[in-house]
Amino acid sequence: MQRKSMPRSPGRVRLARHRGLIVAIVTFLICLGAVRALSGGTLGYYELSNLATGGATLAIAALGQTVVVLSGGFDLSAAAVISLVNVTLAGNMGDSTSSMLLWSVIGIGIGAAAGAFNGVFIALLRLQPIVVTLATMFILQGITLLVMDKPGGQVPAEFSQLFVGEALPGILPMPVVLLGLLLLAWLLLKNMMIGKAIYAVGSDRDAARAAGIDVRRSEFFVYVLAGGLYGLAGIFITAQTGSGDPLVGNPLLLQMFAAIVVGGTLLGGGRGGLVGTVFGAYVLMLVVNILLVLNVPAFYSSIVEGVILILAVLGASLTRSSVLATTLRNISRRASARRQGLLPAQLKLKEHRLRLPVPFVTVKQPTFWARHSETLQTAAPAFVCFALVLLATQFVLGSSMFSWPYYNSLIVLGSFLAILALGQGTVILTGGLDLSVPWTIGLCGILCAGLLKGSDVAMVYVIPITLAIGATVGLLNGIGIVALGMSPIVVTLAMNGILQGLALLYSGGTPAGFSSPSLRWFMTGNLFGATPVVFMMIAFVAGAVILLGRTAFGRRVYAIGNGVRAAELSGVPVRSTTVRVYVLSGLCSALVGCLLSGFSGQASLGMGDEFILPSIAVVVVGGALITGGRGSYIGMVGGVLLLTALQTLLAGTSLPYATRAIVYGVVVLCAVVTLREKNT
Repeated sequence: MQRKSMPRSPGRVRLARHRGLIVAIVTFLICLGAVRALSGGTLGYYELSNLATGGATLAIAALGQTVVVLSGGFDLSAAAVISLVNVTLAGNMGDSTSSMLLWSVIGIGIGAAAGAFNGVFIALLRLQPIVVTLATMFILQGITLLVMDKPGGQVPAEFSQLFVGEALPGILPMPVVLLGLLLLAWLLLKNMMIGKAIYAVGSDRDAARAAGIDVRRSEFFVYVLAGGLYGLAGIFITAQTGSGDPLVGNPLLLQMFAAIVVGGTLLGGGRGGLVGTVFGAYVLMLVVNILLVLNVPAFYSSIVEGVILILAVLGASLTRSSVLATTLRNISRRASARRQGLLPAQLKLKEHRLRLPVPFVTVKQPTFWARHSETLQTAAPAFVCFALVLLATQFVLGSSMFSWPYYNSLIVLGSFLAILALGQGTVILTGGLDLSVPWTIGLCGILCAGLLKGSDVAMVYVIPITLAIGATVGLLNGIGIVALGMSPIVVTLAMNGILQGLALLYSGGTPAGFSSPSLRWFMTGNLFGATPVVFMMIAFVAGAVILLGRTAFGRRVYAIGNGVRAAELSGVPVRSTTVRVYVLSGLCSALVGCLLSGFSGQASLGMGDEFILPSIAVVVVGGALITGGRGSYIGMVGGVLLLTALQTLLAGTSLPYATRAIVYGVVVLCAVVTLREKNT
């Protein structure tokens, strides 16, 4: 006789529903107590007011990101919006009350307009939030640099006092009032139809649509609302700093997601809330304060933030279900099936297998054009556009650009993206994304130059060590995604922050060392009339084409991208293949780091930052679907040639980097929209 399960009491249901918020509040109180104990003093009004002010910018920005996450999306443009609003206000605000009010409204409007821009592509055109907001991030960063290319400007002291001052002197600071008003507005919105629609869309978009919810309008509203909150965060940080800085928002992106997860909101949508996010933001700020009290270098902050994000996501997963136990059972089950030559689902059907004779049938082989028609169709636009850019280069810069030196330079400059295209492209073909590329490049480049110190002899062991470190980074990404069931975006974004901290820690903020003469010659010298790296790239491209088009690994990659479940049922080792994909991406990023240090002669902080969008752009422009399953390395090479030629053309016209960033973002969006029209 089966024992009936007892229904859970309403109190236990409410407790389970708000477990994340309760944990965030308890963690906040523990951190607050730790700060008080370590500082050796009391936490009076002055100290608490400073704490409230210090964490308010992150809390406001994270509120906007939380709304997006609740709807099932991601917004990577949030930090760029904050920077744009900051420089706009600092460069234009006057001393009068009307000017301060006007530019505050404009700041929120800029954020809302950026959100509406994202919403059009995501909600109305049904594009992937990650690639859209990443492209928007680069566009906004370019606009920000056009507005103010270096720190400067200022705002009136009265404006700063309005946001960071006191609402009730000695009793209540303004940041607390501002956050309280925002949370009150959210509680009102949450109980309205639009608030309920946000949770419904995040929980199950198809079910929400079937229930009569206008999903597109809800998603559009989410991004506009989030953009307005980012604009408000930009206003607050402007009042807090009193000046403008085009990079002021960059450190906040990783912190936003960490605050969201620590606050109990589920990445993926449908569960959580803004109250927990506020406590999560202040937990992160208190952790940084604890490190400062303990005299821990500031370089550790990004490492701690990345680790907190991973641990928080892992903790949330383990509380929902026994992920680790399930993973171990699945691994054991697959191993047993592989030993017997079966699929996991066939373990119980072993005795019922039938061995049927395979008849000999002569099958007419399709022609070359029939076999490769899809590859040619998807790759052709990139090469056609490349030819058009060459014509434009001829017209703008002269006929000398069509000599061999031009093409030699084109291959050398494009070699970095061509290598990254294999790693990032393979990840995208499986339906993932690797956001750890920038600081995998940066860390490996810094290590390579720092260990070589100009020695050719040291190359024998330095290059393999550096490549092994890159592969290890990819392995850790793959394990986090496969074994722990975490989102690729979260894992690779957190890993990028950890690598940034490690690079800063190793270099002390100033990378030392320089490339060896041989590596320098390899990237800039001459061999039979060409730069030596050109010959390597010819072999690399040929090998990459074979890897993705002619090997079992390549076929497994495409199978996973077309459907994980179908791939599993077909006997594809999905988990091990996914791990290998991220290892390949890490290996390619490490190789680019080594070659970059050879090309420039030394390494620099942030040397990989400018490669994250281009590494995705060349894949998408080359005809690959951002959702995975379709694309070719030949097409990616076409994307590399197109974007490199376009970059060369822009550089020849003396346009600034800001313009190049805007062009990259626009090109990616146009490519994604074009591909969408072909496949929907």
